[in-house]
Amino acid sequence: MLKSIPPILGPDLLAILRAMGHGDEITIVDANFPADSSGPALVRMDGISATEILDAVLSLLPLDDFVDEAAIVMQTVGDPTRREPVVDAFEGILQQHEPSMSISSLERFAFYERVKKGYAIVQSGESRLYGNIILKKGVIRPAD
Repeated sequence: MLKSIPPILGPDLLAILRAMGHGDEITIVDANFPADSSGPALVRMDGISATEILDAVLSLLPLDDFVDEAAIVMQTVGDPTRREPVVDAFEGILQQHEPSMSISSLERFAFYERVKKGYAIVQSGESRLYGNIILKKGVIRPAD
């Protein structure tokens, strides 16, 4: 245990978050996502919801404010304008940590392709469908 670090963030995930550079992407995915076959480094967090993981990760990870889309979810198949309840939960967590940011979305197969090019994947135990979110790491600016 460490001070001020959420206890669900284990050493493997902490090492990934620390090693990531500006512009690198990490994806938190639900239990149904084909994470193991997607390619990037994989951290499994079975039994922990995607929303719990997002909240813990965003307590440490700055998002990229140089781009328009630093938090991206998967669109609902067949209805890209539908907003799934888990996305509303993601939005609420995002607003707590990065109030100036908003969530954008990608079509399912475009989402899969983007995940494959990312730095790492965190597979949650999330059972809600579409509980997937890509995060683009930003910078921590020096104190003036």
